Amino acid sequence: MTEREPDNAVMKKLLLAGVAMVGIMLGQALAADLSPRPVPAPIAKAPAFVPAFSWTGCYLGVQGGYSWANTGYDLDIPPTPNSGIDFKLRGGVAGGHAGCNYQFNSFVLGIEGDGEWNGLRGNDGGLGGTIDTITGKWDASIRGRFGFAIDRVLFYGTAGAAWLNVDYSRPNFDPLVINNTLTGWTAGAGIEYAFAQNWTGRVEYRFARFGSEGFPFTTGTQRTLRETETNTVRAGISYKFGGGF
Repeated sequence: MTEREPDNAVMKKLLLAGVAMVGIMLGQALAADLSPRPVPAPIAKAPAFVPAFSWTGCYLGVQGGYSWANTGYDLDIPPTPNSGIDFKLRGGVAGGHAGCNYQFNSFVLGIEGDGEWNGLRGNDGGLGGTIDTITGKWDASIRGRFGFAIDRVLFYGTAGAAWLNVDYSRPNFDPLVINNTLTGWTAGAGIEYAFAQNWTGRVEYRFARFGSEGFPFTTGTQRTLRETETNTVRAGISYKFGGGF
């Protein structure tokens, strides 16, 4: 019959076994804490919202370009039909414009006025016996504008009333220079681009037709200027008040 171990020896063995088990459990827990954890993916930010450009508002600007025209004269007032000849005019233009637009959806309606120095000049070359000369002084118009906008690009048409002021002279026959203003209409089309918050640039073409007008010279035969037709290409820049974005 074997002898029983003392109670204190059994207790020591049980205590050592418990300590060993606790050590194993602590080691496993530390190993789990020290293992690498997956890094969360960065949250993508929504792109900043940029509103579309609005053409609504008023503006001021300047423009310049080149003009060419057809005109001519008949003798006497009222004129004797087919008693004179036709001739051409050419020259530059430069001036300013002002207007206001209102945009709804993609459509733009507006009104605009302009005034310019006009450098048109030409003569008949003396074919009528004297050198009849026309010299432009200024032109002006007030027009409606209607267009279609694609964000900062505006395609537009324009039409309205127009005026052309000219001097008529016959320098080799009469010392008199007669100034008169021709009245008519103008129509055209253009494209405008908003290249900054308050600035736009444009290119446009306009046709204008002015009615005949009498020039009562005191020496020799009086003149009636025939209808004058002008073609003008302009480029301009405008400042839009209040921004557009």
